[in-house]
Amino acid sequence: MDTPTATGDAQERAWRARLPALVGELLARWGLRRDGADASGEASLVVPVRRADGTPAALKLQRPREETTAALTGLRAWGGDGIVRLLDHDPGSSAMLLERLDGSRTLASVEDDDVAMRTLAGLMARLHSVPAPEGLRGLGGIARDMLATVPAAVDALADPDDRRRLRGWASAVAELVGEPGDRMLHWDLHYGNVLAGGREPWLAIDPEPLVGDPGFDLWPALDSGWERIVTAGDVAGAVRRRFDLLTEALGLDRERAAGWTLGRLLQNTLWDVEDGRTAIDPSQIVVAEALPYR
Repeated sequence: MDTPTATGDAQERAWRARLPALVGELLARWGLRRDGADASGEASLVVPVRRADGTPAALKLQRPREETTAALTGLRAWGGDGIVRLLDHDPGSSAMLLERLDGSRTLASVEDDDVAMRTLAGLMARLHSVPAPEGLRGLGGIARDMLATVPAAVDALADPDDRRRLRGWASAVAELVGEPGDRMLHWDLHYGNVLAGGREPWLAIDPEPLVGDPGFDLWPALDSGWERIVTAGDVAGAVRRRFDLLTEALGLDRERAAGWTLGRLLQNTLWDVEDGRTAIDPSQIVVAEALPYR
């Protein structure tokens, strides 16, 4: 059996050591049989299976934690509308039994970027239209926590221009934090998290749901296939085209959406600083400069 690639702490290692036994327990409990090679990521294991009636499915195992609980909450609320369908779950282990999608075909395989982005925007609109259930984290709290850590992060940046940028992004968030929004967001919807399906051509996977403004959900889409748009040239133009397409499809106020996208860039940079980086990633700067923010 393949296992997740993350090294992790002692609890992570203990969880990975228990995976073979846990898989066996769940296969027996749910009447499943293996149906292909396992796939592992940094913190999860996906086992292709077939149910007793022959229906293909995917058994996904990951450590119980806040993100996993949120994913279960979101998948139940969405009910397969634009996203992978949750067939069953095990509360004790946080394991999920999901409908089987084609893991070899992501939305990145669509050569026309406008077609791919419109497809992603359509899925995003459907996900945002479902009322958010109780129990999910809210963007307001996340934004306030970010703002509290900005001064220390600014001090950690070596370049005065980067310090100025980070303060500017924080100012944009400070203006918006009083109205954080009430939509259920995916939080990580990019080309790699959209797979080909059977009941629909494309379906989203791997949500990290929270409640907030749809503008906070745009950055992963803007960043999708970054290497490809860099190779094509005119990166800023590509970002602007994607931003225009997304905001039009979702019916968003452009300046508000741009402000919350700066919030995502702020969040990404704060995480980078936590990891010891002393400069803003150049891709974040390109996105920020392409946005229609005053």
